[in-house]
Amino acid sequence: MPGQEIINLSEILNHPTVRKVTDDISPEVSERRAYRPSICDVFEKPCTVLQEMDAYRFELDKEAEKQLPNIIGNRVQRVVGQDSPEGDTAGQFAKKRNIGIVFSGGPSPGGHNVIAGLYDAAKRANPETRIFGFLVGPDGIIENEAVELTDDRVDAYRNLGGFTMIKTGRTKIDTPEKMTLSRETCRRLELDALVIVGGDDSNTNAAFLAQEMLADGVQVIGVPKTIDGDIQVRDADGSVLCAMSFGFHTAARAFANSISNLCTDSSSDIKYWHICKVMGRVASHLALEVALQTHANMTLIGEDLSDYTDKDRLVNAQKAGRTDYHAYGMTLRHLSRVICEGIVSRAAAGKNYGVIVIPEGVLEFINEIQVFIIKLNTIIAEYNQTHDKGFHTSFSRLEDKLEYLRRLAQRSREDASFTLWNTRDDDLFNDIPAFFQEGLLMERDSHGNFPFSQVETEKVLMGLVQDYLNILKEEGTYKIGLHKGYFQKILQAAGLDSDRYGPALFNNYDTDEPLMMQSTIISLKTLGQALKKSGLMKKGDKIPAAVEKIFKKSMPSFKTQIHFYGYDGRGNDPTRFDCIYTYNLGLTVFSLIAAGATGQMAAIRHLEMDFSKWEPIGIPIAPLMHLEERKGRLALVIEKSIVDVDSIAFQVVKAHREKWLAATPGDDHFRRPGPIRFAGKSEEERPLTLELNAITKTDAPPSH
Repeated sequence: MPGQEIINLSEILNHPTVRKVTDDISPEVSERRAYRPSICDVFEKPCTVLQEMDAYRFELDKEAEKQLPNIIGNRVQRVVGQDSPEGDTAGQFAKKRNIGIVFSGGPSPGGHNVIAGLYDAAKRANPETRIFGFLVGPDGIIENEAVELTDDRVDAYRNLGGFTMIKTGRTKIDTPEKMTLSRETCRRLELDALVIVGGDDSNTNAAFLAQEMLADGVQVIGVPKTIDGDIQVRDADGSVLCAMSFGFHTAARAFANSISNLCTDSSSDIKYWHICKVMGRVASHLALEVALQTHANMTLIGEDLSDYTDKDRLVNAQKAGRTDYHAYGMTLRHLSRVICEGIVSRAAAGKNYGVIVIPEGVLEFINEIQVFIIKLNTIIAEYNQTHDKGFHTSFSRLEDKLEYLRRLAQRSREDASFTLWNTRDDDLFNDIPAFFQEGLLMERDSHGNFPFSQVETEKVLMGLVQDYLNILKEEGTYKIGLHKGYFQKILQAAGLDSDRYGPALFNNYDTDEPLMMQSTIISLKTLGQALKKSGLMKKGDKIPAAVEKIFKKSMPSFKTQIHFYGYDGRGNDPTRFDCIYTYNLGLTVFSLIAAGATGQMAAIRHLEMDFSKWEPIGIPIAPLMHLEERKGRLALVIEKSIVDVDSIAFQVVKAHREKWLAATPGDDHFRRPGPIRFAGKSEEERPLTLELNAITKTDAPPSH
């Protein structure tokens, strides 16, 4: 425009404010990079050694003894600091080493600090020590793809989330060929030690690598990582050695903050049920922590559902002289009914909205679904082992898969010894919606697990809930409770006597509770009939507009908003807790390496206590192994830890279910945990489940 100054884009782009906005490095990142986590007292010493903790014992699996003979006898080791190391100890600690480290599996906040802790400890002991990061997970070991880590590279990722520094992958070193290539890589790099940062499968891998590489002089150390919280280690007597894997606190806090925002939204817009699915394929730890952090109206805990017993079904079965195995564990249909009860009760209190939290693997705890998964896993695995083409290549369409299952059912009728898939299985499976059938038949993951994250769990559940709510609506039991004062105000404004209309419209007009429309009034037609029956309308009269308005206000509509919380949480920048935890895990890793340990998992005891009482230890991996079915075969793995329904944390949530459902007039009881701020003193210092479950524990270690 005339008279307007021409903008010089080059000058604008170089303006300090523009450069600050367009710079990749925000003030938060700069602050995080500069932060130096506190370290356990033992790491303040110039040298560390290991001390066996004989009080801890494990029940050894016979197959683990057979396959891991050289490391099965490992003991729990405590890291002990030394002020004045002498002789061989000092020399061993400070010798030059080559150490490799790899991330395995999905990202978990804090992984970069494991590297930083290991790097700092190793370089402090001997500046000539070299640390190699294997790229893109275990493939980097197999293919000898590694980068030497430097000060600049490590400093760039301190206290930041993700596994960006060296990336990650899900390949397993589970064949003789892969093992041979891995050993060759370690020889070429002249590695003294290899560090595996991963979940239960990755640490299982670490045990087998430790066994195989012992002859090569390569130590192997595992580090427990998963946001799901399902790596928790206890000895045979129940003593806690690893209470929580790293990344759990950050992911739970990230999810809880977002879900608490939805709690605020639901109670503001008052028309949506927010359905929040959080990660947790095998265990519901994240859902439990989120419940404590947010006080969401309903939270499903899978382990609680599997613990359920339908007493009515048991009684009926006993009367009929039969065994009803489906009475043990909640069925999918029963679960939908439980959810509906909460929705209906809140609606009666005038709250046709709310927040439901479900773990992604909740269906795995449903009896009938679990049976299907076990059977289908076996069917798919056996087909893959027998045929030249895989199951999903041979049967690309759902119709083809269902036809194959029908043939198996036919086989069971012709051959009584074939029980894997019978006619009853086929009938029940065909009652499931097609999209869920497709989900149950989808490709298994690399470990042979059913990929629950890809199943629309919330769609399955909410579809059943919607169907049942429609029935309850027709029955007249699903209605929105109305405030008596509101009803009186609307009718009085229309010149109508509210006390005449009230008893005809509501079944509880004489109470102070939210008004509930008569169960027989489910449409304008039945509304007119009720008014005529009460003498408030004559034949041919039109329903008063004010009364029609009240009727429509009482008729609910079930509207949902679906949310999935997973990848956003595992990519989050870590909390202070996870920053400190993981950095000390890295320091622990080096102490284990420096003392010559192998086949050990780095851990920190007493995470629930004050930081001054944290105790770095090494946990032997081989004694944690047990036989479990994977890909249709028994394999040695580390057992996943599920939610203990007898734990204090769960009992607290169970005790507050009715309060947090808030199916009464008045405000809900939502809790605002707030965002992960890193700076300041108000952030939660550690997982709430960790704090609660430690209430009855003592500081003292087991007696020797």
